[in-house]
Amino acid sequence: MIKSSCIYNGHVVHKRFKPKKHFFKYKVFSLLIDLSEIQQLEKELTLFSYNKFNILSFYDVDHGSRDGSSLINWVKENMIKNNISIEGISVKLLCYPRIWGYVFNPLSVFFIYDKNSNLISILYEVKNTFDEQHTYIFKLQKTDKLIQHKCKKKFHVSPFIEMDCTYFFKITEPGEKISVYIDQYDNEDKLLVALQEGVKLNLNNKNLLKSYFFHPLMSFKIIFAIHFEAFRLWAKGIKFIKKKFKIRNNISIEN
Repeated sequence: MIKSSCIYNGHVVHKRFKPKKHFFKYKVFSLLIDLSEIQQLEKELTLFSYNKFNILSFYDVDHGSRDGSSLINWVKENMIKNNISIEGISVKLLCYPRIWGYVFNPLSVFFIYDKNSNLISILYEVKNTFDEQHTYIFKLQKTDKLIQHKCKKKFHVSPFIEMDCTYFFKITEPGEKISVYIDQYDNEDKLLVALQEGVKLNLNNKNLLKSYFFHPLMSFKIIFAIHFEAFRLWAKGIKFIKKKFKIRNNISIEN
C-alpha cells in the first residue's frame, strides 16, 4: 500500500523585474516520492515503472550522483558531511517523472526526516540545460510551517542572469498543499521570483492517469518552454551571459 508518496497538481510561475519585465505561468504536476516505497509504487501503479521504461517512470540516474547508484545512500553521505544524524532517516523527493522516457527537472527538492518524522534537512537539486547540476544543502534548526533560508548563487542556470546573485528560499513542508518560492536578488534589487505550487492528490492509478491525461507531454513542454522563454528574453534585448566553465555535479553546504 502506498502510504507516503503523492501527486501535486499545480503550476510554475516566473516573474522577472529587470532590466525588463517578463512573466510566464505553466500548469504542471509533480510526484512526491518516498524513496523507501518506490518499489511499491511500481507494483501498484500500472503506468509507472522504476528504473525501466513506461509511460511514467522514475530513474535513479536522473538525480543525486547521476550514476544510477542508491539515492538514499547518496543522501546519507551528504548528511554525514553536514553533521546531520542519519539514524532512522527517511527521504522524500519532489520531482517531475519521466514521461515516455524523457524528463527535465529544473528543480528537484529532497525532504529529509528524522526517526520522529521531523524535517531536518532540505536539498535543492538544480539543473541547467547543459546537463549540469548543483545541489544546495540546508540543515534545519527547527520546523516551522514556512521554512526560510538564503545563500549565494553558485551555479549558472539562465544565460540571461549574472552569477553575482543571492537566493532567498521560502518553502512549506509537504502537506495538503506545497509551495516552493524563490526570490533572486541582484545586489539590493529583486531580479526574479520563481514559484512552484501544488495541491495534493493520493497517488493511485486513477489520479495518476488523470494527471497524465491533462499533461501528456509535460516533460517536452517544459524543455520547449525554457527555450521559448529564452527566445522571448533575447527578443527583448536582455544581455546574453556566456557560461564560464563546465561542471557535472556540484554540492554546497549552506549552513
